[in-house]
Amino acid sequence: MRHPVTNKHTVQQLLDATGFAILATEGAGQPHASLIAITPFQGWRQLLFATYRDTLKYRNLQHNPKVSVLADGCKASRGGEREGFVVTAVGQAHDISADQHAAALQAHLKRHPDLAVFLQSPDCVLVAVAVQAYQVVRSIDDVTWWTVDDLNKP
Repeated sequence: MRHPVTNKHTVQQLLDATGFAILATEGAGQPHASLIAITPFQGWRQLLFATYRDTLKYRNLQHNPKVSVLADGCKASRGGEREGFVVTAVGQAHDISADQHAAALQAHLKRHPDLAVFLQSPDCVLVAVAVQAYQVVRSIDDVTWWTVDDLNKP
């Protein structure tokens, strides 16, 4: 049964409800997946995360900034079936610019206060994924794509 995604609130709802996601990067032809703490920033336009500079994910981003970020909004029902949906953001990662750093850091700390020591480390970098599109999957035959421009429409 199809459950159409009708507006930007569906994407925003999942981003607001989940604090973690899987980041997919690529380096030297090898895929790499990492669990990250995410914070929506500027609505659904950017997803923030932090990492140490001396990690495989960060090195991969330096060579190829194209990423996907998967947030799981599914839960198992009483009958064992999965209910809900999964959202994958596709975009390009970049270090937060100096003029956005204070606001981005404050937003990430507000959402993940347990990361305060980590975020204050001199080797930690705050990264934003500039989202180009979201893929919403409710079932194997119910997949919808939304560009950021689509989500901006009333």
